[in-house]
Amino acid sequence: MCAMASIASLDTLTEDQLRTLARELIETVAASERAIAERDQTLRLNQTTIEKLTHENALLKRLKFGARAESYTAEQRQLFEETLDTDLAALEQELRAALPVMAQADAAEKQAPKRAPLPAHLPRREIRHEPDSTQCRCGCALRRIGEDISEKLDYTPGVFTVERHVRGKWVCAACETLTQAAVPAQVIDKGLPTAGLLAQVLIAKFADHLPLYRQEQIFERAGFGIARSTLAQWVGVCGVQLAPLVAALKAELFTQPVLHADETPVAMLRPGTGKTHRAYLWGYTSTAFATLPAVIYDFTDSRAGQHARDFLGDWRGTLVTDDYSGYKALYAEGVTEAGCMAHARRKFHELFATGKSLIAEEALTHFGALYAIEAELAILDTEARLRARQQHAKPAADVLHRWLTAHRPKVSDGSATAKAIDYSLKRWAALTRYLSDGALPIDNNRVENAIRPIALGRNYPQSPIMESLLVSTRSTLSQQVFWPSLLSPNLP
Repeated sequence: MCAMASIASLDTLTEDQLRTLARELIETVAASERAIAERDQTLRLNQTTIEKLTHENALLKRLKFGARAESYTAEQRQLFEETLDTDLAALEQELRAALPVMAQADAAEKQAPKRAPLPAHLPRREIRHEPDSTQCRCGCALRRIGEDISEKLDYTPGVFTVERHVRGKWVCAACETLTQAAVPAQVIDKGLPTAGLLAQVLIAKFADHLPLYRQEQIFERAGFGIARSTLAQWVGVCGVQLAPLVAALKAELFTQPVLHADETPVAMLRPGTGKTHRAYLWGYTSTAFATLPAVIYDFTDSRAGQHARDFLGDWRGTLVTDDYSGYKALYAEGVTEAGCMAHARRKFHELFATGKSLIAEEALTHFGALYAIEAELAILDTEARLRARQQHAKPAADVLHRWLTAHRPKVSDGSATAKAIDYSLKRWAALTRYLSDGALPIDNNRVENAIRPIALGRNYPQSPIMESLLVSTRSTLSQQVFWPSLLSPNLP
């Protein structure tokens, strides 16, 4: 019987016919409800996908993200050759230190190159070295019979000068004893550059991201051209000479109970291939609350978590990191994990910046309350900071946690908002660990600021491949430690 019978004909239907009609109508309504539910589910899924793709598209546009092909240009080849020269100089320096004294003297006589005199037009500044006393040990007065002069090249930005080291020779007329003041210690023994010039080369290369081929041009304009290969040798030797400082600072850093850690990619040239490979520079810093403001950079050829474990060794303290899985094995071995509240906040900031999300705006208000409290506690000591955090920051964090938990069911799974909330809820214990320890920072921004200059150098328009810390892990400078004043201006 037709289920669409008119209302007027219902009076003529039998009881069985009415039951059949009712059953057909119920099945039709149920089928319609199922179709509507399927359409609603499809619409919700499409809406979630659209929101996710819209957010990602806006974020990518905001970050101006895009792959850039790297070709092996003449400039890149120059950078590769400079790094090789640096490595060779470092190796030669280590070999000289290991050879017997007589063997070093013989090698010096055979290999010592003839050095051209420094130009006469460069300004001279004499530094005289004389004995503390002109009285001989035998009791007679010393008589000056001559002097030895050595010239070293110095540099102030844009101006070369020459230091003339004049060492007077004094002799005793009675016993013929010759006396001269000792030669001051030099970074490069019997080398041309002063410590000031070497510092200029290192700071320009590693802090200002000026590759050596550009420094060569700058020095030439200043009136004295220094070959790029020579500059590379100086860098290599300085790396060896800085090795004791490396070990000392690393040992001091490992006395800290709390450290920051982060990593950033750098391009590494593969020797002989002309192609680049993604290597990583890891940064480890003390906290802003520590008395030792130091940062260590460790160059590795990959992002494997084993590199962090190898570097930290037996150190067992609290490590402030992001959510990178490479650090997870450290936590299993006894290192305490502390999260980065800035990473959690950043995900909501991206939502607000790309889509003006009202939920994200409300979340940012809660995060802002935590940071406002933390700003007031920066000057307190550890114990006072802990008490203040328990009194003020912990209630604010509890409010944020309740807000996140309440809003999670209101957003669709897979959406950008759901991912932002899930990140905070999943890492809540690590994110709020600072509330129970006054020595812990609220975020990992300190090491991010310390490692940011590396990213700036990576994007330097005249140097497509970062010259420093690139090719060889053999180079001493490629795995070493520097004081914050040299490479990390953001550290105090």
